[in-house]
Amino acid sequence: MKKEMKIAIVGLGVIGNVHAEALALQGKDIYAVCDMDPDRLLAFPNALHFTDYETMLREAKPDVVHICTPHYLHAPMIISALEKDIHVLSEKPLCIRREDIDHILAAAASSKAQLGVCQQNRYLPSNLFVKKYLEGKRCPVGYGTMVWERSDAYYASGPWRGKWETEGGGTLINQALHTMDILQWMLGMPKTVAASVSNLHHGPAVEVEDNAICMFGGDAQFTLLATTGAGADYPVEIILNAEDEVIRILNDTVYIGEKAMSFKSDAPLLGKNCYGIGHSLLIADFYDCIQSGRHFPIDGEEAAKVIRMILACYKSKGKRIPIE
Repeated sequence: MKKEMKIAIVGLGVIGNVHAEALALQGKDIYAVCDMDPDRLLAFPNALHFTDYETMLREAKPDVVHICTPHYLHAPMIISALEKDIHVLSEKPLCIRREDIDHILAAAASSKAQLGVCQQNRYLPSNLFVKKYLEGKRCPVGYGTMVWERSDAYYASGPWRGKWETEGGGTLINQALHTMDILQWMLGMPKTVAASVSNLHHGPAVEVEDNAICMFGGDAQFTLLATTGAGADYPVEIILNAEDEVIRILNDTVYIGEKAMSFKSDAPLLGKNCYGIGHSLLIADFYDCIQSGRHFPIDGEEAAKVIRMILACYKSKGKRIPIE
């Protein structure tokens, strides 16, 4: 008989509520919630309420904690929970500073608990199909585009948004992280990057970039173009050259040459359309991993790959540099 786990969520904004809804749909009760805004706690009348994270970990003693807080809080919260042998499912990004990667990986290595990160697009059926389709094939070239709109009001919705110190970046670390992650997941970890980032749309409303071009080098070479300065959100597109075939991924449709295949799923769409259906699929797999003892595939080491890439993009300033 499976043990009923004590589940906690810290951060009850938009994404925290996505996690809560996914857990509810999977029949999992939320034991404790934590947010600095006590009004947000009222939406969870059957859970223990906390406004301090460390107090929640100490008093509630959850088995699992979902970290859905602003970016700059991820690293210390992940480390604190892992040091107490509490399983962690963190929203992306894993962290926003290079030195935090080593601290998180050290905590994960010495913990009895698992660490998972929500890079949920790896669970989309279309991406899973292409990942398997590429097995044994040489795929040396790829290209990804993300053309979205984020208004000044979006950045004004939280004091941490749009700032290097607390968000860690803009378009790359918050939105295009997923597209970059899928490119490296399918083609392999690059060795170098030449990138240029700029703020061409939002101006003084934000400190961080809203446009980026990143050209990655290594055994596979791929390019990412990303903007949050568009007038609307358009579908993310990934194009891969695998031997003599051109593979194109557009939402839940995969084109191999002229052949189109649809990969629709019954998984629920939670939160914004741009989140996709991956959250519920990823969360279900994370809990199956905990209960079965199977290792969760998007662990700290795996999630750190895209962070290393993004931080190198910010450091590049147009010059080709190694990804460290």
